[in-house]
Amino acid sequence: MLYEELNKYIDENEIDDVLKKIKRQDDITDEKERYHRILNAARKRFGDGDWHFISSPGRSEIGGNHTDHQHGHVVAASLDIDNLCAVKPNGENICIFVDKKFKDCIINLDNLEPVEEEKNTSASLIRGIAARLKELGYEIGGFDAYCDSEVLIGSGISSSACYEVMLVEIFNCLFNNCSISPKDRALIAQYAENNYFGKPCGLMDQLAISVGGLVAVDFEDPNNPKIDSYDFDFSDYGYEFFLINTKGSHANLNDEYAAVTREIKEVANLMNVEVLRDKSANYFFENIKDLRESLNNDRALLRAFHYYNEDKRAIKLESAIACKDIEKILRLIKESGRSSYMYLQNVYPASMPDRQPCAIGLALSDYILNDLGAYRIHGGGFAGTIQAFVPKNLTEGYKAALSLMFGDDAILEVKIRPFGTKTII
Repeated sequence: MLYEELNKYIDENEIDDVLKKIKRQDDITDEKERYHRILNAARKRFGDGDWHFISSPGRSEIGGNHTDHQHGHVVAASLDIDNLCAVKPNGENICIFVDKKFKDCIINLDNLEPVEEEKNTSASLIRGIAARLKELGYEIGGFDAYCDSEVLIGSGISSSACYEVMLVEIFNCLFNNCSISPKDRALIAQYAENNYFGKPCGLMDQLAISVGGLVAVDFEDPNNPKIDSYDFDFSDYGYEFFLINTKGSHANLNDEYAAVTREIKEVANLMNVEVLRDKSANYFFENIKDLRESLNNDRALLRAFHYYNEDKRAIKLESAIACKDIEKILRLIKESGRSSYMYLQNVYPASMPDRQPCAIGLALSDYILNDLGAYRIHGGGFAGTIQAFVPKNLTEGYKAALSLMFGDDAILEVKIRPFGTKTII
């Protein structure tokens, strides 16, 4: 739409229903003002044209901690925190992506080969996504985009996947008549991160963000995962959903993350399979003594133990979500957190036993909530974010205690939105 038409479209309540679903609230005055603010900034920078709005959410893993790389089951969710961009085609072969919080990103699509100097930068993702789209037979072209990012880097809700899937949807919306499926958007985003950005990530984050809702994924075939999405939000059952940034640094933790997959792979290889999914839990437990003697690494064995139980737990969690059994859901989330702490051992780095901010956050959560609600490590672990589901009558006390420990800016209250990355207009 042209600038004047789009302003009118927002003002005349044409998008109210969508925004209420995104934010899970009836009062969307602030959100509509945000749309106007972004559109005005975009027009000031790029002029008039055929403008569209695209919203791409953050994500949170709910169950299935470190199971996806073993082709297991995962439950994750898209959140009401999003990156929102106003975008239009520019009729050229140049992509310009602007976010006032970051450096402008400008890419010429005449060259779609990986550029070594762009590795680990946003520019590599635009180029990689465009290259993959063209390879798959989709149309590409230049665009002007102005973004307001709520999903900040280091927030623990997957800013990179949020950005990647948004980029795919820009090309999808502007040049392909929105014909690319959510699953394919996620696969294209993952390709760019693996092959152009240079990070060997899995697919969970991109799928949760692209599909949306509360998403259950079976990674038996990682190139064609089975996906079910549920419209579910904890606030409908009397609980608020918190992510708490415990302010631990992820610096120098690459070896800790790598050790999880490396050690689990060592167990799988001893059982003559590539991933634990390909060997039954019964076989593992029947041969656990011999495996222990061959490994000479008890932690690796415990991490495999975590996988087998966590994978079954993720399946049970999906079933509980489908039945809307909130008590069972919360119990399974707490069990997941306990397993991650005891067996997966990703709550703090083994190399830094005197620095355990996530463990402190979990201890406070345990003290305040006791047997109520649920809490667990969030995502990859070792530092950063924990997750909590808090009864509404305890939220103020919970926020006060966690804020006192980690700061007012550490507490993020979120809701699950019912759809993923979306062209709003």
